[in-house]
Amino acid sequence: MAKNPILISGLLIAVIASVTACQAEPKVTITTKDGRNVSFVVEIADTPSKREMGLQYRRDLQADRGMIFIFPAESQQSFWMKNTPLPLDMIFISRERKIVGIVEQTVPFSLDARSVSAPSQYVLEINGGLTQDHGIRAGDAVRFDDIPQ
Repeated sequence: MAKNPILISGLLIAVIASVTACQAEPKVTITTKDGRNVSFVVEIADTPSKREMGLQYRRDLQADRGMIFIFPAESQQSFWMKNTPLPLDMIFISRERKIVGIVEQTVPFSLDARSVSAPSQYVLEINGGLTQDHGIRAGDAVRFDDIPQ
């Protein structure tokens, strides 16, 4: 009996689509001091090349999106805005998942190093101004969902 290649291809596409739809998106959730949860779906920068590229060349970033930079160990992290046309807020997070500092409204394309005085193992980049809009501050707790550790 001959099998219908179009039917088999269609079934394969449907299976792949359903598996992809069921996969959770990586998310960072910040719990502010007043108990509000603010979540961002994130891209993960966990290799040297991904961390180096970051959000360079991006011209837009949805308000509920960001990028989480994961470093192998906690240390003083430093960033610049080379080739980055978006103003960003950088949220520096300790290995204990507490915000240790924030750099707000970075200047696009700047080569000035941006950092905070405390060591961090993670840095979340989101659209500039969102930390202030959501009341996100140093000391707030952070949770990772579907982010490999």
